Amino acid sequence: MKMKLKMILVIFLAIIITSCTENFESINTNPNVPNDVPPNLLLPGVIYGPLNTLVYESWEIGNIVIQHTAKNQFVNEDRYLWGERNSIWNSFYANLRNVQNMLLKSETEQKKNYQAIALIIRSWMYSVLTDCYGDIPYSQAIKAKTDGINFPVYDKQEDIYKGMLDDLKLASDFLGTSTEKVSGDILYKGDLTKWKKLANSLRIRMLMRISDRKSVAADLQAIVNNSNYPIMESNDDNGALTYLSAFPNQFPLHTTRVGSFNEYRISKTITDTLKSLNDPRLPIFARPTPATENTANPVIMGIPNGMDDVKALTYNGGQQNQSPVGRLFFEDAITAKGLKVAKGVIMNYAELQFLLAEAANKGLISGDAKTYYENGIKASFQYYELEMPTGYLALPQVAYKGGTEGLEQIGFQKWISLFFQGLEAWFDWRRTNIPRLIPGESNLNGNKIPVRFIYPTIEQTLNSENLSKAIARQGADNINTRVWWDVQ
Repeated sequence: MKMKLKMILVIFLAIIITSCTENFESINTNPNVPNDVPPNLLLPGVIYGPLNTLVYESWEIGNIVIQHTAKNQFVNEDRYLWGERNSIWNSFYANLRNVQNMLLKSETEQKKNYQAIALIIRSWMYSVLTDCYGDIPYSQAIKAKTDGINFPVYDKQEDIYKGMLDDLKLASDFLGTSTEKVSGDILYKGDLTKWKKLANSLRIRMLMRISDRKSVAADLQAIVNNSNYPIMESNDDNGALTYLSAFPNQFPLHTTRVGSFNEYRISKTITDTLKSLNDPRLPIFARPTPATENTANPVIMGIPNGMDDVKALTYNGGQQNQSPVGRLFFEDAITAKGLKVAKGVIMNYAELQFLLAEAANKGLISGDAKTYYENGIKASFQYYELEMPTGYLALPQVAYKGGTEGLEQIGFQKWISLFFQGLEAWFDWRRTNIPRLIPGESNLNGNKIPVRFIYPTIEQTLNSENLSKAIARQGADNINTRVWWDVQ
């Protein structure tokens, strides 16, 4: 009897195990989580996600360090008491997984247009990462699933730039060579010519970024003098995401609490600059002080960067006499004018013109530096739908003088034009040291403006060996260690 019971039990268990094994895959597969996603469904997220992160990081640190804005409460960032700043690292690497999936899928299906767009987005994202941190995982990154690489090496920034530039050229060559129409494109609505212009304009940005380290004249000329590599021709070509007026795709700061938004005020540095030029961009960047707004005599009053908590909060009599950032970046960001101003910016035409002006000034390309320079200023005004004041280009501070002074003017106007456009103003200032910014009076970094982010602490646990090699090669992991291209 016992033997029969044992046999019945064995047979019963065998049936259960066989049944479970046969149905294992179907039972453990979530029908709501697809494993094979087409490129057009991945594309909106890999544009929207990183740009949203960049808008927030611009607001929280980029505008401050470059003295476009300043803080009057919780002032650690403004005093350079920086801890980890991991949002770019975490968000960009997370989104790069989907970029990699988009790239692999488009390669398999021979969809060159999607492949090119993936290469452009990937190169831009890696450029932001490396410009923030220096040496980063690049050649082996995002390869755990495909290649089993769980501990990627940190590539030298010089090698990363070579890879990005090669990919952007390849992307430009690919665009238009396959027949698929691009959908899901919330940046350019499938316009391949605009993507091609963005790819080549980013090449110019990157070449100028490394121009103090490498000879870039031939590479620049190969773009500027070759119609096969078109670049941005107007603000219509801007690589800038226009947000929507309705939830959920609104300008990220639109839903910020009023109190949190008002911790940030317009910086005295840029306010005094624009007042001296009678520049109509100032009322776009800032609003009148609460005490004078909606009065007969509205006043825009910036505050100095880097004050301690008490001085910052009480400066000029307190918050009622300190100008917040402009309405178009907050409550009016979803209005018709706001949608044309408050954007997620990869690169704009004005920046390109200033880069070409610098290249021409230095003899790296042919062309008239003055024309490029003035085109950059005009483009910045046009971006905000403003009329340039009569005689603006003839002002002593603005009229192009050429030579070293001309370079200062180019960098100065570029700094103005890059207001609230990601971290690009900070990256460019680190390369050029223009304008000559003075650290805040109560800074906590030895009178030095930070020049990079420190690596995320979690990397010490997850990838310590490769991180240690990068630090030994690059220098101490602090905010004052310059990245490879930064020789100022």
